[in-house]
Amino acid sequence: MYSIWIVTAIQPLGLLEAWLEDARESGEPTPAAMALATVSANGEPSVRIVSLKEVDASGLVFTTSLGSRKGQDLDSAPSAALTFWWPRMRRQVRAAGAAEVLSRDAAERLYSSRPLRHRLQTLVSPQGEPIESLEPLRAELDELERRYRDAPPPCPDWFGAVRVVPSVLEFWEERPDRLHDRVEYRRCDGGWASRRLAP
Repeated sequence: MYSIWIVTAIQPLGLLEAWLEDARESGEPTPAAMALATVSANGEPSVRIVSLKEVDASGLVFTTSLGSRKGQDLDSAPSAALTFWWPRMRRQVRAAGAAEVLSRDAAERLYSSRPLRHRLQTLVSPQGEPIESLEPLRAELDELERRYRDAPPPCPDWFGAVRVVPSVLEFWEERPDRLHDRVEYRRCDGGWASRRLAP
């Protein structure tokens, strides 16, 4: 089986940023949406759509309630897989690697960058917990909106920023002849190696 890795100067996180910008420019409705897969302490997998907040030199950052199912999964099994899908461009990116909770400063910075209603929703909603009705949450949200109209709401303790540090990324692009272009990048010796995959 042909599986030769070639050391490359390409930085796949930089390539991901370029593809994200292409997605924005092409009019993809939710270019930062990504599927996040985690596994629980007892091995039960779970996947959901979250929003990428930023790409930095180390990885991909999103925010979450640390007490939510995904927060608990990442606490017990700190690794994750991610997938972006941009249907207009017929492109996909997959990534997988270790997950780490970032500093409190990072969480507060990202919290403060959210629209006010999003920040207040974080304060009232026990993410993923059973509730009888949305009405009490709506009433509390309206009350908080009045209370924090002229002052920023506090970042709750359970709000966290998480970075997935990918050890592997795969870039997939559809081709008209069905021989789709797939290139995989893997960390090696402080850099990256790549190989082409059959479609």
